[in-house]
Amino acid sequence: SLQQEITMRVAPSIRPLLGRLLNKAKYPCLLSRTGAPRVLSTSTFDLPRADCVMFEDIVRAHHRIRSGIVRTPCESSHWLSKETGCNIYLKTEQLQFTGSFKERGGRNAILSLSPEARSKGVIAASAGNHALALAWHGPQLGVPVTVVMPTVAPMTKVEKCRAFGANVIIQGEHIGDAKDWALGHPEHALKNYINGYDDVEIIAGTGTIGIEMLEQVPHVDVIVVPVGGAGLIAGIALAAKTLNPQVRVIGVEPNRCASFISALEAGHPVMANVRPTLADGLAVPQVGPHAFVVAREHVDEVVRVDEKDVALAVLRLVETQKMVVEGGGATGLAALLPGGPLDREDMKGKNVVVPLCGGNIDITVLGRVIERGLAADSRLLSLTIPVSDRPGGIAELTTHLSQAGASVKDIFHERAWLQSSVDQVIIKAVLETLGPEHNREILLQLEAAYPEAEIQVQPDHWCRIPGQIDGPSKHFHL
Repeated sequence: SLQQEITMRVAPSIRPLLGRLLNKAKYPCLLSRTGAPRVLSTSTFDLPRADCVMFEDIVRAHHRIRSGIVRTPCESSHWLSKETGCNIYLKTEQLQFTGSFKERGGRNAILSLSPEARSKGVIAASAGNHALALAWHGPQLGVPVTVVMPTVAPMTKVEKCRAFGANVIIQGEHIGDAKDWALGHPEHALKNYINGYDDVEIIAGTGTIGIEMLEQVPHVDVIVVPVGGAGLIAGIALAAKTLNPQVRVIGVEPNRCASFISALEAGHPVMANVRPTLADGLAVPQVGPHAFVVAREHVDEVVRVDEKDVALAVLRLVETQKMVVEGGGATGLAALLPGGPLDREDMKGKNVVVPLCGGNIDITVLGRVIERGLAADSRLLSLTIPVSDRPGGIAELTTHLSQAGASVKDIFHERAWLQSSVDQVIIKAVLETLGPEHNREILLQLEAAYPEAEIQVQPDHWCRIPGQIDGPSKHFHL
């Protein structure tokens, strides 16, 4: 039977539990969607019921998509485990063909359609990963795909979607405009609209990651998941909690777009204040209602991370794992690094699985993010110092910096706004250093060489120097 076949396709360690779950009367719809609809209004906000997505939907998706997606590795990281004090396992979803976990839900959503619905085609609004997933899998399955992308969508992703065979329409200044156009244009009214994070089959598809996690790391204690529209964490949490209720599932949102936390506080999805973020793939202003009710039922905790944490996580993955991951994909790890919200005693020694949910970052953006990561890691030092405007004054400063082991990344000088002697010039320099202790040594040497000078450092949001606090430019005090 299909049930037996599905059970045999999962790891032996979870087969007995899976078999018992599939036989329970509470899961009557494994092989069919006949019967009463599960999406019912239960409140004045018209929220779906928490069982709008069920574990057997994930099992069905696991069986359905297996031949078309990559079963990504989930491997231990020696260096990240050492740095965080946890046993870190990275689920490398950026290794999917189009570079993100979105392929799982996209393929499952297409395959769940009836033959008649498939013939009419599908349409979606997306600026990136969801569009790529549908554009790649739709033509493989003989389903016409139309993706509506806003003008801010990266041209590389637009061209890839076209190369995969999708009909690409550029409409709107942002994803909301693109979605409104896709849903409202009469020419596309008969196409099946697939929401990138709130379609029930999308959520079920993402849940297959949870099944694989427990197969690959059966001793997992905690799963830390990036949160945007909440579809990913809803699917993973439902799967993981069903297979092992003792597993903790923690969501991580960027501070600049905390839409899931806003929804939890309000009791229903609300529009959150969204600002530009390095984790642009998570910048969803309002979580989906289906994803919200499922995630609320199964997620244990949600935390927020700053931009510097995200930048540092991207840097760590490049340096220690030789992996290129976009900001949103690295957000889960960002919470675990020293200084992050999950850098706490109850996490130490735990077996923690972190999905790296995407790797589609523009190469020029990657360079800027790495630079910000270096600043967050205190390996860039920005300083301002007055020196003699006589010949050799700047050379003397660079000699001191060289002797201190600092590499000058940027340097310039100005005279017009100097408030001190006219025979001095202000030097502003950005230095590449080895970290906080090296920064301290450099500043000590400069203070000894220029005892009368007022040396300023500018950590602003990105550079932490020992003895300083976040804030505007201030004096360095030992």
